[in-house]
Amino acid sequence: MRKEYLIYKLSDAVKSTTKIDSDLFPKYGVKRGLRNEDGSGVLVGLTNIGNVVGYDRADDGKLIPTEGKLFYRGYELDDLVEPLLKEKRFGFEEIAYLLLSGSLPDKEELQAFKELLNENMPLDHRTIVHIIDLEGSNIMNILARCVLEMYTFDPNPDDISRDNLMRQSIELIAKFPTIIAYAFNIYRHSVRGRSLNISHPREDLSLAENFLHMLNVGEFTELDARVLDLLLIIQAEHGGGNNSTFTVRVTSSTRTDTYSSIAAGIGSLKGPLHGGANIKVINMFHHLKENISDWKNIDEIDTYLRRMLDKQAYDRSGLIYGIGHAVYTLSDPRAKELKKLAGELAKEKGREEEYEFLKLLEQEGIKCVSEHRKSTKPICANVDFYSGFIYEMLGLPQEIYTPIFAMARIVGWTAHRIEELNFEGHRIIRPAYKNVLDPKKYTPLEGR
Repeated sequence: MRKEYLIYKLSDAVKSTTKIDSDLFPKYGVKRGLRNEDGSGVLVGLTNIGNVVGYDRADDGKLIPTEGKLFYRGYELDDLVEPLLKEKRFGFEEIAYLLLSGSLPDKEELQAFKELLNENMPLDHRTIVHIIDLEGSNIMNILARCVLEMYTFDPNPDDISRDNLMRQSIELIAKFPTIIAYAFNIYRHSVRGRSLNISHPREDLSLAENFLHMLNVGEFTELDARVLDLLLIIQAEHGGGNNSTFTVRVTSSTRTDTYSSIAAGIGSLKGPLHGGANIKVINMFHHLKENISDWKNIDEIDTYLRRMLDKQAYDRSGLIYGIGHAVYTLSDPRAKELKKLAGELAKEKGREEEYEFLKLLEQEGIKCVSEHRKSTKPICANVDFYSGFIYEMLGLPQEIYTPIFAMARIVGWTAHRIEELNFEGHRIIRPAYKNVLDPKKYTPLEGR
């Protein structure tokens, strides 16, 4: 039998072996995607780290839509971000300290933490060589492989004591920007033929500034760096139920090493339904700019968006990317913050007309999706709707959009890993699957 035919035959068999009657899920009380019938998440754990609020619950159990709120260690995101905007200072390091420790640092603690991160930013020369050897590969995959490689350089890689977990966490937070920046520089050199120029991290710069400095995509302004800093803050944590953080908690529950667990989280985040969604939005935005002649004409916008929803236009997926969220209903607090940042940056970059068009797309996209679904359940734009546009205005290439998400979320991942391994009564996470296939009788090889 030809190998190509065997592959086809095995693949064709999947059509029948993966068929499961959808009526069996409610029959056995199975929550597909760990979602309840009303769309809310199945409660699988407790945490002190982050809280995602998109609705209230009435006495009868029904969901009541509410303005979205995101809490970091009990502090509302808006309350953490507004002082940074007002004082025009960098805050990612402060938020990282908060998420790891549970408390906001004083000036002395914050300064010491910043110095600790800066000390750990440089990479081992063996890691740099490894990145060079992987030229042209997907940067998320390079990041995952570099994380796994850090295991071999760690003197105590399997130690899950609190002190060692915190040390590993700080090193990972510090090294992610350097790995991503170097990987992109080498990718740009090998794939695009640009000169290879590696810039080392500087001790006098914030983490956001250092990343832009090492990335070598051109001169950056103070506003560029502050906007990136706030993007990192907004994406640093999103509760224990988001797919990548849950992946980190599931793997951590087995007591595997930190590097294996974080690499698994990176693999989860890479998926286009998770961390890769902002690329879907910005590509859609470019398409709409080219195919809608009057960016202020609501009738023309609505007509095209409805064609998209009817799978007659763009990629025929029937989706308007960036609209809707699994938890948030009336608003996504991250999208609200990014919308303000996008407006401020658009003024500096001379892209206000595009910004106004994007705002109109948000408004009409929500309306058209609601009409298409024939649902009264409110929906909102999510964090991805504006983040891609912001990355683009910062001059950042699409190849690093999702890696930047990982650069932010590594803080939440490590905080959740530490919590998973340190609460009393720790147990391996092991849910169940109901087998719905009838038993079969074995047939000897000669009789098949």
